[in-house]
Amino acid sequence: MRVLRAVTVTCVVLLAGLGIVSAQSWTPLNNQPTISASNPLLLSNGKVMVHDADAGDWWALTPDINGSYQNGTWSQLASLPSGYAPLYFASAVLPDTRVVVLGGEYNNGVGVWTTLGAIYTPKTNKWKKLKAPSGWTSVGDAQSVILENGTFMVANCCTTQEALLDAANLTWTSTGTGKYDINDEEGWTLLPSGYVLTVDANDAPNTNSELYDPTTGSWSSAGSTIVELEDPSSHELGPAVLRPDGTVIATGATGHNAIFDSITSTWSAGPDFPKVNGQQLDIADGPAALLPSGNVLVMTSPGVYNTGAHFFEWNGTSWNSVPGTPNAPDDSSYYGNMLVLPTGEILLTDFSTDVELYTSSGSPQSSWAPTITSVPTTLKPNATYTIEGTQLNGLSQAGAYGDDDQSATNYPLVRIINNATGHVFYCLTDKPSSMGVATGSQIVSASFKLPAKADIETGASQLEVVTNGIPSTAVSVTVK
Repeated sequence: MRVLRAVTVTCVVLLAGLGIVSAQSWTPLNNQPTISASNPLLLSNGKVMVHDADAGDWWALTPDINGSYQNGTWSQLASLPSGYAPLYFASAVLPDTRVVVLGGEYNNGVGVWTTLGAIYTPKTNKWKKLKAPSGWTSVGDAQSVILENGTFMVANCCTTQEALLDAANLTWTSTGTGKYDINDEEGWTLLPSGYVLTVDANDAPNTNSELYDPTTGSWSSAGSTIVELEDPSSHELGPAVLRPDGTVIATGATGHNAIFDSITSTWSAGPDFPKVNGQQLDIADGPAALLPSGNVLVMTSPGVYNTGAHFFEWNGTSWNSVPGTPNAPDDSSYYGNMLVLPTGEILLTDFSTDVELYTSSGSPQSSWAPTITSVPTTLKPNATYTIEGTQLNGLSQAGAYGDDDQSATNYPLVRIINNATGHVFYCLTDKPSSMGVATGSQIVSASFKLPAKADIETGASQLEVVTNGIPSTAVSVTVK
């Protein structure tokens, strides 16, 4: 069980002997929050929704008129229903723009593995209570995922139970037959096939992995991870992220890592994390994010729950050390939450008032970008339109954690850039026809609503879709 973390701020220390790549950098927000910033979620209107750790309040980071999150401003959103103040819980942005949160290892600072939940409607800035599936006595620090068809799937942290949410009437259906072990500390990765991959964490020593088939609602073996990723004492694992080449880098709480090829459904051992000052680095719970370049950024620390964080990029063959944040010396991997922003930057929270943005080097391949095939070229404020294209959901969920704190961004955002001023305006994007990843030539549609007349500039503009920080080629439009 992870412990509550005291907020501390310290100076930067340099990694010695690990060959830091200097092109990458961290930049603090110019306007920092006043909360213990934790779970970040990217709303369908381009704003970032951030939870105040172990509390009931949520805040929004709105980018400035130039689309900068570094210069963005904070505003308080509605708080969770009375009595619900979780830490380490399941979360997701639904295809209809609402936000669902469920469970919590802690509630109001007490470890209870709560079954409480709530659903948030951004359009009205209101929360509504959400009951857990019938008969569940715990949800806790559960994993969750939005399936290819847009359905929210969540686990009971402490059993083999899983359930699917009917978002229209907020009811649940049981799923997940044949699970090999309980769900505790495991994470879920959505694959291009629509299957969900997990590495088992509750049968040490263990190298077992499983695949969930959404058509049958059942689990089956995905083979051996070759090396053991689960820490036998805590059962912790690290995050697992799908890359554009179809491989999943699954990180371990042992220092070991493994690679799953989603095309051939085979595993191979990856290189271990290095040692620092004789201590083995690992990710016993912690964040990872897919960069626009295709590399994966991870946050490690020595041993289970120990402090002294170090950051690396996985390029498909090796771990390359990159600079750390100001709080890194006093952070453990599990303090961190990462979110891929529409700018391609990675937003990092660590339960403190210091929110940092990571800027990486490298560029995405043109074939990874969303492509617009159909969109009206004359648009009106406050009106709703349909956009069609390919790869509008990107090639990956892009964000992952050991188990709780899901921060996927595999859904399209429509933004309009005014030609005369260069000012950036995000539309409210709604109901994509698919929430799959790496959908290839499949045409995906979504609706988008322009801001009100007072909140957008008229005239010649450029419209683009951005997913996982990678924008499409822009289409010329006129806002009248």
